[in-house]
Amino acid sequence: MAEAAAEAARVLRELEPSVERLLERHLDAARDWFPHQYVPWGAGRDYDGPLGGTAWEPEQSELPRAVQDALVVNLLTEDNLPSYHFEIATRFGRDGAWGAWVHRWTAEEDRHAAVLRAYVHARRAVDPVALEELRMRQVGTGFRSGLPTCLHSLAYVTVQELATRQAHRNTGAVCGDAAGQKLMARIAADENLHMIFYRDLFADALALFPDAAVTALTDVLVDFEMPGATIPGFRARAARIAAFGIYHLDVHLEYVVAPLLRALKVASLTGLGPAGERARERLELHVGRLSAQAARARELFERMNSDRNTGGHVAVSAACEQEAQG
Repeated sequence: MAEAAAEAARVLRELEPSVERLLERHLDAARDWFPHQYVPWGAGRDYDGPLGGTAWEPEQSELPRAVQDALVVNLLTEDNLPSYHFEIATRFGRDGAWGAWVHRWTAEEDRHAAVLRAYVHARRAVDPVALEELRMRQVGTGFRSGLPTCLHSLAYVTVQELATRQAHRNTGAVCGDAAGQKLMARIAADENLHMIFYRDLFADALALFPDAAVTALTDVLVDFEMPGATIPGFRARAARIAAFGIYHLDVHLEYVVAPLLRALKVASLTGLGPAGERARERLELHVGRLSAQAARARELFERMNSDRNTGGHVAVSAACEQEAQG
């Protein structure tokens, strides 16, 4: 236990100059934006309750079911920010450059849930009562990564920020609503800057601690789950999201795993010892399996959902769930 704590302290200490440099770069690149400017307030009207408005009905939403699912998953994921802040503040610390980054990241992320909730309420995009009930369960349960080292945590946030960026971007691209597209693109731009910070920090970790960092990255990618995977009904929602082309194995492989491994130059990394080489071999096998799984899922989409009609979505969703179970 003491040895692990000492090693964690050493990793954080040796990476702190990189954190300071990358935070300065991030602050130069980040642009202020204001959530209230992205909400179509003119489309809103009072709900039932104390104000005596109109109750929500499913036909009020103009968004496809899969887009509604994506918005719910994205929003509930963002809602768990208190747990994420606790995780990284506990793991990385609240002092020095690490602490400055943790608080800046938290401040930027806090905008996302606020503006997403305002958008779905104004657009009557999803059931607001069901959404609030899910939020209470999700935030009340919290999130624990269970990752063993700070390098694992750093690897996880690197992958997760890139996956979240792509999920937000793709949701906006297919939502069919100009305001929604602008909003999701704006949030995705934040997530992209966060990913770049973590990716480049992890590149420095690979240079300083090659064996441990490659092992951590491999462990994270092999067992990767989005933090929203604990949302009640996530499996069915994820299947519909995949069927609609928003986020599925092909997207994960092409836009998350492959570009990340290229940017980090994992395949050509030198100076690895036996543990690092074993981890890299395991990672290569995982990417091969992921590619095969993505190809099978792609065949299902092409065969069962070519016309993107409602029946096709139901069928491919069922097939996706069967594929995931098999």
